[in-house]
Amino acid sequence: MNLLIVGLSHRTASVPLLEKLVLAPGETPAVLAELVGMQYVDEAVVLSSCNRVEIYASVTAFHGGLADIGGLLAARAGLPMSELAPQLYVHYEADAVRHAFRVAAGLDSMVVGESQILGQLREAYNTASEHGTVGRLMHELLQQALRVGKRVHAETEIDRAGQSVVSAALAYGQGATAPVEGRPALVIGAGSMGALSLATLRRAGAAPLYVTNRGHARAERLAELHGAEAVPFAELPSLLERVDVVVSATASPEPVLDARLLAGAGRDLLVLDLAMPRDVAPAVRELPGITVVDIELLAESLSTTADTEERAGEEIVAAEVEAYLTWLRGADVAPTVAALRARADEVVEAELRRLAQRCPELGDSARAEVAHSVHRIVQRLLHQPTVRVRQLAAAPGGEAYAQALRELFDLHIPTADINPAHASEVHP
Repeated sequence: MNLLIVGLSHRTASVPLLEKLVLAPGETPAVLAELVGMQYVDEAVVLSSCNRVEIYASVTAFHGGLADIGGLLAARAGLPMSELAPQLYVHYEADAVRHAFRVAAGLDSMVVGESQILGQLREAYNTASEHGTVGRLMHELLQQALRVGKRVHAETEIDRAGQSVVSAALAYGQGATAPVEGRPALVIGAGSMGALSLATLRRAGAAPLYVTNRGHARAERLAELHGAEAVPFAELPSLLERVDVVVSATASPEPVLDARLLAGAGRDLLVLDLAMPRDVAPAVRELPGITVVDIELLAESLSTTADTEERAGEEIVAAEVEAYLTWLRGADVAPTVAALRARADEVVEAELRRLAQRCPELGDSARAEVAHSVHRIVQRLLHQPTVRVRQLAAAPGGEAYAQALRELFDLHIPTADINPAHASEVHP
């Protein structure tokens, strides 16, 4: 399978380090191209969100692939690999499948059970697919992960309260300020996080709602969907004086809100900074009357204690991982069995041709009867071993049986056919 996932998240790395590694939307294609141009990487998908950066890859060798991917991340972080390595996590083969399924289910998220990660994972897959870095291994894995994520959300109540980073940040912020119900609120940014922020604020009763974005047309479309008012980005300074709640979620590489801009707010102001890199300059925290909640603060405050729904989600993931691996192990032996049967047919046909040459007196009906008998004998001899090897291959370590067949019968099968990731069938 040779599946490798290398990444870092809020669980393993500091927010300043994540800020260095997070990809702006326009950067992803170049990173994907760089990855598949490396010696040991065949396929690649990059998942970059506000609290994780992960690279999913098909590699030809574990250590070589890890060195390639780790080197790229270290270069982007501006750190030697020796300093970056302790903050990375590495998942390989079956462990990588489990990690991908847990990520899709929201079980590895900062807010456990949040469903936004499904959209982010789908977007990462689509981007990689559009730029030609997805082969069958990535296709099958991520499509299956998305299905598992949907199943966990459908069969449990893990996201029963519509939990998200936005709602969690809002709940945390309201612990330090007045409730947002009936208070004017502004969302800066018209991406997926901006849309989620507007929807969350609307459910919480904030009003009136405003949205601004450097691209005003996107702000207008978002405002129409959520009953908000779109305001030109140039009017941000005056708008900040009229609201009590600000959610900033842009893709800007530099802070959007600084102390100069917010110094004249003149009232208590709750600012939720959900961007990565952060949208709010550090000095803003020192301003009187302003409460800032960002990803770093949120990560420290959220509890990771598993409840009943989390456990139910983990059980679904565990079952799905085992089913997927069983399918992969079975798929691994299929090309070998097909090659064995083809080899048997070749031997039978060669012997029948030799018989025809040595016994020309045999009539057509006699030769047909001999051919039928010989084929039937060979198929009966092969039936039980091929059935049994499929059963054995489905068990852990079963790939050794397919390898033994290839060695015993000197079967030469292209690597792409042996690798189950290249099978045309997709696990249901």
